Amino acid sequence: MYAFDVTRPTSVADAVEALGQEEAQALGGGQTLIPTLKQRLASPSVLVSLSGIDEMKGVCSEDGALVIGGGTPHATVAAEAGAYPALAALAGHIGDPAVRNRGTIGGSLANNDPSACYPSAALASGATIVTNAREIAADDYFQGLFDTALDEGEIITSVRIPVPEKAAYEKFEQPASRFALVGVFVAKFADGVRVAVTGASEEGVFRWTEAEAALSANFSAEALDGLSVPADGMISDLHGSGAYRAHLVAVMTKRAVAAAG
Repeated sequence: MYAFDVTRPTSVADAVEALGQEEAQALGGGQTLIPTLKQRLASPSVLVSLSGIDEMKGVCSEDGALVIGGGTPHATVAAEAGAYPALAALAGHIGDPAVRNRGTIGGSLANNDPSACYPSAALASGATIVTNAREIAADDYFQGLFDTALDEGEIITSVRIPVPEKAAYEKFEQPASRFALVGVFVAKFADGVRVAVTGASEEGVFRWTEAEAALSANFSAEALDGLSVPADGMISDLHGSGAYRAHLVAVMTKRAVAAAG
């Protein structure tokens, strides 16, 4: 590690001001940033910790949606998002207890790891990412591996997640990291079905529109028979080939539909 300063604002306004400093970087739960600093892949001169901002924590229901503060740990989402069982279950299976008690939903969405779980939930649910400056629809927010629509110094203050009629998340875990080798979130709304896939594509989280059309017409695992995603563009590494991940997408989607009932 190297020398840097840490500031711990207690309001969003103070955090935004602190992030205006040269080479300042926001620190959420630190589950990604701290290892990155240890490997010297980033070298901010100031870390702006968001953990002391109470207005960015908590889960509440509002007009048929869950509103979750950006600084809310995964463990809190798992315990308090009972109005959206599929989301609570997803949060309860992220990493291990240490990760779930430190990592935050805002940090996960801001980092947008290609194998993270929350991006699939946000995209499948048609969530709105609320920042200190604006509101961003999930369909516009995710822009590629570790890439989002966030501007420099912009903070995710909350996430508004509509609660569907039915939903489920199925994840094929990489056993060491517990990240998704492939994860699929399926959400059925009155006006159709949304399917989001994480862990599989070189472009990051994506919607499987062919599956959405089939499931909107017939919400059953059998409706997916014969459907598949192309192996081209799928991640291929020591954990699995692109063809294997493409196969898993179809398998995990069927499992998610079955689990959603």
